[in-house]
Amino acid sequence: MTERVREILSWYGGDNVGTLTNLARLLNTGRLAGTGRLLILPVDQGFEHGPARSFAPNPPAYDPRYHFRLAVENGCSAFAAPLGLLEAGAREYAGDIPLILKLNGHDSLADETDPTQARYGSVADALRLGCVAVGYTIYPGSTRRFEMIEALRDVAREAKDAGLAVVVWSYPRGGALSKEGETAIDVIAYAAHLAAELGAHVIKVKMPTEHIERAEAKKAYLENKVAIGTPAERVRHVVQSAFAGRRIVIFSGGATKPKDADLLVEVQAIVDGGGFGSIIGRNTFQRSEERAKILLDGIAEILAQ
Repeated sequence: MTERVREILSWYGGDNVGTLTNLARLLNTGRLAGTGRLLILPVDQGFEHGPARSFAPNPPAYDPRYHFRLAVENGCSAFAAPLGLLEAGAREYAGDIPLILKLNGHDSLADETDPTQARYGSVADALRLGCVAVGYTIYPGSTRRFEMIEALRDVAREAKDAGLAVVVWSYPRGGALSKEGETAIDVIAYAAHLAAELGAHVIKVKMPTEHIERAEAKKAYLENKVAIGTPAERVRHVVQSAFAGRRIVIFSGGATKPKDADLLVEVQAIVDGGGFGSIIGRNTFQRSEERAKILLDGIAEILAQ
């Protein structure tokens, strides 16, 4: 146990020993063990985008076991996926890597201005599969946000009582936001703070842009001269917004980026801004296995700084 991991665990004084132990497992696994940073492979895109959009670029990825192996062999901190995908490989890879059960999801078969999520997994499923945490998505900005928040309240309470950690995908989306606003700095910072307020141990958000969506927020940013001009400054502000950096905030890889260099620049900004790591799915499993290994190696090297 490194001093950095002990420091991070000390921020979660309201949690029981089981939850702290599972957080420690996350922070002490893989190539980044002990550094206080995380590199997580999430494979929940098939539920929302469909199999061809998700896996056709790299056909071996249709097999759930491919993702387990990719995460294990490349020293990832954890593997996050929906119920059926974890069930398809959890026994074969039992104990090899911490697992995060994604409990809810959204499909893309109907156009929705204000989307919500369907819950298809349970805390009992997570315990049965030996998971260290559950994952849950909310959409700040949707008119249905309150029902998602209230559902998260119940899931988080049950998970914590069972000694599991809670990872929240806080993804602004809905009719109240423009498309540009979904990744605006004020909106992403708000989403990170909201997830912290809702009791998340680990918060997943998208990389923020310099755009400011809300007029009220723009006034506050300008009057207080909040530094948001560079990617690192924006990461720092988002982390600051999650209890002054006392909650683990990790950043998604976002849409597919063909060039490794574009991703590595973002990862460097995460490090420079004091972020806690990267949770990157499509940009790894949609590449060939050889290319994915090269990319994950580069990301891990930067995060280990």
